[in-house]
Amino acid sequence: MPQGDYIELHQKRNGYRLDHFERKRKREARQVHELSHKAQKSIGFKGKQFAKKRYAEKALMKKTINMHEESNKRRKTDDDVADGALPPYLLDRETTTRAKILSNTIKQKRKEKAGKWEVPLPKVRPVAEDEMFKVVRTGKRKSEYFRHL
Repeated sequence: MPQGDYIELHQKRNGYRLDHFERKRKREARQVHELSHKAQKSIGFKGKQFAKKRYAEKALMKKTINMHEESNKRRKTDDDVADGALPPYLLDRETTTRAKILSNTIKQKRKEKAGKWEVPLPKVRPVAEDEMFKVVRTGKRKSEYFRHL
Protein backbone atom coordinates (compact mmCIF):
# COMPACT_ATOMS: atom_id res chain seq x y z
CA MET A 1 0.00 0.00 0.00
CA PRO A 2 1.37 3.46 -0.90
CA GLN A 3 2.49 5.64 1.99
CA GLY A 4 0.21 8.57 1.09
CA ASP A 5 -3.07 6.68 1.56
CA TYR A 6 -3.25 7.09 5.32
CA ILE A 7 -6.46 9.12 5.16
CA GLU A 8 -8.31 6.47 3.16
CA LEU A 9 -6.92 3.78 5.47
CA HIS A 10 -8.18 5.63 8.55
CA GLN A 11 -11.63 6.08 6.99
CA LYS A 12 -11.70 2.41 6.07
CA ARG A 13 -10.85 1.38 9.64
CA ASN A 14 -12.84 3.91 11.65
CA GLY A 15 -15.52 5.19 9.30
CA TYR A 16 -16.65 8.78 8.77
CA ARG A 17 -17.80 11.52 11.13
CA LEU A 18 -21.50 11.35 11.96
CA ASP A 19 -22.26 14.54 10.04
CA HIS A 20 -19.88 13.76 7.14
CA PHE A 21 -22.50 13.22 4.46
CA GLU A 22 -24.61 16.20 5.53
CA ARG A 23 -21.55 18.49 5.42
CA LYS A 24 -20.61 17.05 2.03
CA ARG A 25 -24.12 17.74 0.70
CA LYS A 26 -24.06 21.32 2.01
CA ARG A 27 -20.58 21.91 0.58
CA GLU A 28 -21.79 20.79 -2.85
CA ALA A 29 -24.86 23.03 -2.56
CA ARG A 30 -22.68 26.04 -1.70
CA GLN A 31 -20.29 25.29 -4.54
CA VAL A 32 -22.91 26.33 -7.11
CA HIS A 33 -23.14 29.80 -5.56
CA GLU A 34 -19.37 30.13 -5.38
CA LEU A 35 -19.02 29.18 -9.06
CA SER A 36 -21.67 31.73 -10.00
CA HIS A 37 -19.87 34.42 -8.01
CA LYS A 38 -16.58 33.50 -9.67
CA ALA A 39 -18.21 33.66 -13.11
CA GLN A 40 -19.57 37.14 -12.43
CA LYS A 41 -16.36 38.53 -10.93
CA SER A 42 -13.76 37.09 -13.30
CA ILE A 43 -12.61 39.56 -15.95
CA GLY A 44 -10.20 39.58 -18.86
CA PHE A 45 -8.56 36.47 -20.23
CA LYS A 46 -9.32 34.39 -17.13
CA GLY A 47 -13.00 35.30 -17.45
CA LYS A 48 -13.03 34.23 -21.08
CA GLN A 49 -11.37 30.92 -20.24
CA PHE A 50 -13.80 30.29 -17.38
CA ALA A 51 -16.82 31.07 -19.57
CA LYS A 52 -15.51 28.81 -22.32
CA LYS A 53 -15.08 25.93 -19.87
CA ARG A 54 -18.58 26.39 -18.42
CA TYR A 55 -20.09 26.59 -21.89
CA ALA A 56 -18.39 23.32 -22.85
CA GLU A 57 -19.80 21.63 -19.73
CA LYS A 58 -23.32 22.86 -20.47
CA ALA A 59 -23.09 21.77 -24.12
CA LEU A 60 -21.96 18.30 -23.05
CA MET A 61 -24.80 18.05 -20.53
CA LYS A 62 -27.33 19.14 -23.17
CA LYS A 63 -25.96 16.61 -25.64
CA THR A 64 -26.27 13.72 -23.17
CA ILE A 65 -29.83 14.76 -22.29
CA ASN A 66 -30.76 14.88 -25.98
CA MET A 67 -29.24 11.41 -26.43
CA HIS A 68 -31.34 10.21 -23.53
CA GLU A 69 -34.50 11.72 -25.03
CA GLU A 70 -33.68 10.09 -28.35
CA SER A 71 -33.26 6.70 -26.70
CA ASN A 72 -36.84 6.74 -25.39
CA LYS A 73 -38.46 7.79 -28.67
CA ARG A 74 -40.30 5.34 -30.85
CA ARG A 75 -38.79 4.87 -34.28
CA LYS A 76 -39.90 3.15 -37.46
CA THR A 77 -38.25 -0.17 -38.17
CA ASP A 78 -36.64 -0.60 -41.54
CA ASP A 79 -38.00 -4.05 -42.31
CA ASP A 80 -38.54 -4.76 -46.00
CA VAL A 81 -41.81 -6.60 -46.35
CA ALA A 82 -42.67 -8.57 -49.46
CA ASP A 83 -45.55 -7.35 -51.65
CA GLY A 84 -48.99 -8.40 -50.42
CA ALA A 85 -47.71 -9.47 -46.98
CA LEU A 86 -49.79 -6.98 -45.00
CA PRO A 87 -53.57 -6.82 -45.26
CA PRO A 88 -54.98 -3.46 -46.43
CA TYR A 89 -56.47 -2.54 -43.04
CA LEU A 90 -52.99 -2.70 -41.47
CA LEU A 91 -51.15 -0.73 -44.15
CA ASP A 92 -51.60 2.67 -42.47
CA ARG A 93 -50.13 1.40 -39.19
CA GLU A 94 -46.42 1.83 -38.65
CA THR A 95 -44.35 -0.81 -36.98
CA THR A 96 -42.37 0.79 -34.20
CA THR A 97 -39.75 -0.32 -31.72
CA ARG A 98 -38.76 1.20 -28.41
CA ALA A 99 -35.04 1.85 -27.96
CA LYS A 100 -33.56 2.00 -24.48
CA ILE A 101 -29.90 3.08 -24.51
CA LEU A 102 -29.10 5.26 -21.48
CA SER A 103 -30.27 5.01 -17.91
CA ASN A 104 -32.27 7.60 -15.96
CA THR A 105 -29.26 8.74 -13.96
CA ILE A 106 -28.43 11.61 -16.32
CA LYS A 107 -31.91 13.11 -15.99
CA GLN A 108 -31.90 12.57 -12.25
CA LYS A 109 -28.51 14.26 -11.90
CA ARG A 110 -29.74 17.26 -13.86
CA LYS A 111 -32.81 17.58 -11.64
CA GLU A 112 -30.62 17.44 -8.56
CA LYS A 113 -28.34 20.10 -10.02
CA ALA A 114 -31.29 22.32 -10.84
CA GLY A 115 -32.50 21.96 -7.27
CA LYS A 116 -36.22 22.11 -7.84
CA TRP A 117 -37.68 22.47 -4.38
CA GLU A 118 -41.40 22.80 -3.74
CA VAL A 119 -42.72 24.75 -0.78
CA PRO A 120 -45.96 23.37 0.70
CA LEU A 121 -48.63 26.06 0.79
CA PRO A 122 -51.34 25.93 3.46
CA LYS A 123 -54.88 25.39 2.22
CA VAL A 124 -57.24 28.30 2.93
CA ARG A 125 -60.87 27.30 3.24
CA PRO A 126 -63.77 29.70 2.79
CA VAL A 127 -65.52 30.73 6.02
CA ALA A 128 -69.33 30.88 6.07
CA GLU A 129 -71.10 34.07 7.24
CA ASP A 130 -72.81 32.21 10.11
CA GLU A 131 -69.45 31.13 11.43
CA MET A 132 -67.91 34.56 10.91
CA PHE A 133 -70.62 36.59 12.73
CA LYS A 134 -71.61 34.06 15.39
CA VAL A 135 -72.07 34.97 19.04
CA VAL A 136 -69.19 33.86 21.24
CA ARG A 137 -69.99 33.22 24.91
CA THR A 138 -67.16 33.62 27.41
CA GLY A 139 -66.64 33.55 31.14
CA LYS A 140 -67.13 30.89 33.79
CA ARG A 141 -70.94 30.81 33.51
CA LYS A 142 -70.97 31.72 29.78
CA SER A 143 -73.06 34.75 30.64
CA GLU A 144 -70.91 37.30 28.77
CA TYR A 145 -71.07 37.23 25.02
CA PHE A 146 -70.07 39.27 22.01
CA ARG A 147 -70.31 39.06 18.22
CA HIS A 148 -67.26 37.52 16.67
CA LEU A 149 -66.09 39.60 13.70
